[in-house]
Amino acid sequence: MRWTLWGVVVLFAALMTLFAWQLSRPKDDFVESTMIGKPVPEFTLEAAAADRPGLSSVDLADGTPKLMNIFASWCVPCIAEAPQLAELERAGAPIVGVAIRDTPEDLVAFLQRNGNPFTRIGADNLSEIQFAIGSSGVPETFVIDGKGIIRYQHIGDIREEDIPVLLAKLKEAGA
Repeated sequence: MRWTLWGVVVLFAALMTLFAWQLSRPKDDFVESTMIGKPVPEFTLEAAAADRPGLSSVDLADGTPKLMNIFASWCVPCIAEAPQLAELERAGAPIVGVAIRDTPEDLVAFLQRNGNPFTRIGADNLSEIQFAIGSSGVPETFVIDGKGIIRYQHIGDIREEDIPVLLAKLKEAGA
């Protein structure tokens, strides 16, 4: 009985030490994508909006580096990043979009309210391409080089301070 009690005390002390050690370690906010340096998987998406063509992996390997933005009309952070996407477009960044689980009507209304910086928008109604490229949510933005290779992944909405980083990554992808 006495050994059992000591065993429980030692086990409890070991667990508390493990918990304390984990809590004392600095938090790592950076999520490393397994797709960086790999080609975009082959895909063809129908047009999500009538005024823009759809998107395919071939479009991403046409020799011009691009930003590929994963977004949705129902996504609140996507609304917050719209002014930054417009600023990136004004700075000369080619931007293509992948609309996730959206209806054409909702997407058109979203683009009318928030602007349309996209040269192409593909409809990913089942999130197949989203998951294939390693995106876990919306919004996310990828830098794709002119050969269709993923060079950088920005997770979350684009903020003002992210614009220079994305422009630099896009420039690096063109070098």
